[in-house]
Amino acid sequence: MSDTGSEYILTISCPDTVGIVFAVAGFLAERSCNIIDSAQFGDRTSGLFFLRIHFAAAPSGPSQAEIEAAFADQVAQRFSMTWKLHDAGRRQRVLIMVSKFGHCLNDLLYRYHNGYLPIEIPAIVSNHRDFYQLAAWHNIPFHYLPVSGESKAQQEAKLLEIAEEEKIDLVVLARYMQVLSPALCERMAGRVINIHHSFLPSFKGAKPYHQAFARGVKLIGATAHYVTSNLDEGPIIEQEAERVDHTMTPDDLVAIGRDIENVVLARAVRYHIEHRVLLNGSKTVVFK
Repeated sequence: MSDTGSEYILTISCPDTVGIVFAVAGFLAERSCNIIDSAQFGDRTSGLFFLRIHFAAAPSGPSQAEIEAAFADQVAQRFSMTWKLHDAGRRQRVLIMVSKFGHCLNDLLYRYHNGYLPIEIPAIVSNHRDFYQLAAWHNIPFHYLPVSGESKAQQEAKLLEIAEEEKIDLVVLARYMQVLSPALCERMAGRVINIHHSFLPSFKGAKPYHQAFARGVKLIGATAHYVTSNLDEGPIIEQEAERVDHTMTPDDLVAIGRDIENVVLARAVRYHIEHRVLLNGSKTVVFK
């Protein structure tokens, strides 16, 4: 909420053509809405246009529902838009999943605790018990959901039950070392973010940093992406890399890699909750 009224973020993707920005800006001006910031991109490859506008409505202006109804009728239909109007003041509800590596979980909780990530975390889910005390310190309910080949369907059903009960907007896999089923990926498309090292597909399986050390890699990094049924191939949100050299041990590479994973995942979560990420087929447009 601002001194001028409620604030909203409007995200749009549609076929690129003349007059889109003019129509959207005119629509907002007619309702005494003040644009705070705006970003746009026309993709010449896909022929799609992407727009993110952060604006403030006048205190006596229309409600969110009234804006949505009028925009759908007067602008969105005309330009065949895929769009959504977000309440900028609403904190998204994020469920974090983790296994036995806690660096990303700890980093997210620290950023949440100090206000860097303006979110709500109503639940932490894990297939191990390792981090129940960390969750308790932050006063966040911890759900232990063990999983095996035979119990995977029941475990995911319980996960969905928690997500529904807690009205979860986003699921973050903070080094959750289990593959989600295609059915779950489909049901939560665009609402699950994963983090992994950037060695894929070269160094799969256990101890990837040790494999990288054995090959003498000179660059390591991390990738945050939306989860799809194609393992580790979802639309990329954020990446980072750092140079390494022959003087470093496998443990050095692990430490550097985990630091990068922390930063990349936190950035990806922040971009998502601020509605800066728009899907563009198998890619993303990220308005930073």
